[in-house]
Amino acid sequence: MPAPSRLTELLGIAHPVLLAPMAGVSGGRLAAAVSAAGGLGFLGGGYCDGKWLQEQLALCGDAPVGVGFITWALRVRPELLQAALLKRPRALFLSFGAIDGFAAQVLDAGAVLIVQVQTVAQAREAIAQGAQVIVAQGGEAGGHGGWRGTMALVPAVVDAAGDVPVVAAGGIADGRGMAAALMLGASGVLCGTAFYAAIESLAHEASKQRLIDASGDDTVKSPVFDIARGIAWPDGPWQLRTLRNHYTQRRANDVPALKAAIAKESISYAQARTSGDFDVAATIVGEAADLVQTIRPAAQIIQLLVDQCDQLLSRSH
Repeated sequence: MPAPSRLTELLGIAHPVLLAPMAGVSGGRLAAAVSAAGGLGFLGGGYCDGKWLQEQLALCGDAPVGVGFITWALRVRPELLQAALLKRPRALFLSFGAIDGFAAQVLDAGAVLIVQVQTVAQAREAIAQGAQVIVAQGGEAGGHGGWRGTMALVPAVVDAAGDVPVVAAGGIADGRGMAAALMLGASGVLCGTAFYAAIESLAHEASKQRLIDASGDDTVKSPVFDIARGIAWPDGPWQLRTLRNHYTQRRANDVPALKAAIAKESISYAQARTSGDFDVAATIVGEAADLVQTIRPAAQIIQLLVDQCDQLLSRSH
């Protein structure tokens, strides 16, 4: 396996593999399973649903896990940061928004502060505010993200970060991607799509099957699902990457009409999510979709990642 590093020592983990805090997908069972397998699992605290967060924290048991929040949403419910910190998470993961006002609270609580960025400038700013680990997220990632590709972004952020460990994210779902990230100077990897179809994932079974049947060629970045879900993302290059489906084909080229019909559309979209109709509802995964070909336990996903990575790195030496 990759040699122990500042990242693994800081987080107290055996393998430099982190579970992306995918909102509505990375629940307590998945986070605990990833941590039990030697990585670090994160709860997808996302849009700050307090009831969901408490339920999923309870499911983690005594497993050392972290909690992730979308930072601009946390500003609306700032009390949830302290609620999470009271559970003594191993790390707190912030993404998409300024971390001022939150960083000091995380550090004072003794949790490791991890900040996800999409540009080199964001990495420098996060480090200046106390980030102990930087996640450099390439645009290949599922969900919201920027435009820069992982291959070029990661080494640029590594160079800017100095002694602060950098974790690579975006398009990494097997040991080849993990080995490449380490060769680029990253200290570890953050994976979302790789765990989306895990047995312990909260993703709907029909959505997991969509991923297994899909290719990264089938993904698209679009605002339509955020509009349909009533989630007002800030301006910027953050459009959601998902699998293309009938809904994106029908709505992506006529966003004004979607907004005009939002009262009706939001109801029908919510019904589709509940019923498992993924011709309408979003399957939020990234360009690594080709590499996810079966439903398996999280522990097995980590072992495959680490074993393949180890084999490749051994060959390179």
